[in-house]
Amino acid sequence: MKAETLSLLCHPLTHEPLQLVSADVLKGASSGDSFRIRAGIPVLLTPQDVTGANRKYRGLYDTIARGYDLSQNLWGLLTHGGFDKVRAQYLRDVEVRAGDRVLEVSVGTGGNVWFLPKCADYYGLDISWGMLRQCRRNARKRRRAIELVCGSAEHLPFRDGLFDAVFHVGGINFFNDKARAIGEMIRVAKTGTRIVIADEEEKVVKASYERIPFVRRYFQNRGEPVSAPVGLVPPGMRDLKVEKAVDEKLYILSFVKV
Repeated sequence: MKAETLSLLCHPLTHEPLQLVSADVLKGASSGDSFRIRAGIPVLLTPQDVTGANRKYRGLYDTIARGYDLSQNLWGLLTHGGFDKVRAQYLRDVEVRAGDRVLEVSVGTGGNVWFLPKCADYYGLDISWGMLRQCRRNARKRRRAIELVCGSAEHLPFRDGLFDAVFHVGGINFFNDKARAIGEMIRVAKTGTRIVIADEEEKVVKASYERIPFVRRYFQNRGEPVSAPVGLVPPGMRDLKVEKAVDEKLYILSFVKV
């Protein structure tokens, strides 16, 4: 973890600064709450972050992390001639300029970051340790720099107004609190930043995930169908829009923080 990264972090609940008190421990400056640094990655989770749906789906992603890239790439190749063609669609609104500080919420194995320009500073957050571990392996193979944090989208452990680009692909459909996650992405973005949120449409969940033997138990008996969380975007955001991508399998919700 770089020294600069520590200066960007904060307590996920109180937003107070964090102090490095040993090689593997961070402590809240006021509360005294302690957080581990595991293999160089800060683990900034609170007990409430890993309850309910968050806990269930963290378990799923920890389990599938090793084979995630292979399955994604194979699906992309068979259906669209390669997964990079899929990424080009759902990342089309992510605006990255030279020198920008970019945050991907739910970074997974990092595939989206490798697709974006190298001229920016990238930060990735995920609740799944398995996915972060795979992301770090991928970053080393590709010789790409990315600062990783284990945390929850609903309590981002970053200070206010830090990022020039904030985006999230996949996951928000099944967060404990989608509205809070959107509010957190807004909080950590700079004024004028476009925030991009993409996830799968209901028809994909029903036709695919509810039928795959290994994963269907995670998606059956859901309380409500998934949809673009347009109504959860706070009033006052600019250029709010919802688009469809990948043969209308994904929605892309984007807006500009004012």
